[in-house]
Amino acid sequence: MAVTNSLATQMKHRDRDMVPAVLVKAMFGLMFAAVALVGYASYTDRPVTAVPPHSDIVTERAISLIGDRSNGVQVLAADGTQLAHSTDAKSGFIDVIWTAVSRERTVKGASLDAPLRLVRRENGHVAVIDDTTGWKIELIGYGQDNVAAFAKLID
Repeated sequence: MAVTNSLATQMKHRDRDMVPAVLVKAMFGLMFAAVALVGYASYTDRPVTAVPPHSDIVTERAISLIGDRSNGVQVLAADGTQLAHSTDAKSGFIDVIWTAVSRERTVKGASLDAPLRLVRRENGHVAVIDDTTGWKIELIGYGQDNVAAFAKLID
């Protein structure tokens, strides 16, 4: 019986020492501060600042992403010719965009085979726009090879 009491006492002290109370209080303090900052920004109608500046569309191309996870994804032009495939060298990002588009269309109940717009903006950035769901992605900061997988399709 003494062994059990000793073990219980050890565990009781060990559990208290695993996460110091100061860290738990700091964690809740940070959570409260984050919620307070977001609430303040929402209440005072602060403008959104982490949005890329508007730039007009210079070039546009209609594309379709057709495929599946096991065979890869084809990028087809409006006339049905294959422009690229996600299994091509340095084109794996096509599969990532296809997954995002498919998910968004599934959630919104839109047709999975509707065309997308691939656009180049005045500032040189490339974007993929899905008019059926309102989804768009500005290809900024995804790495040179990932952006090039789509940029070469519109040049």
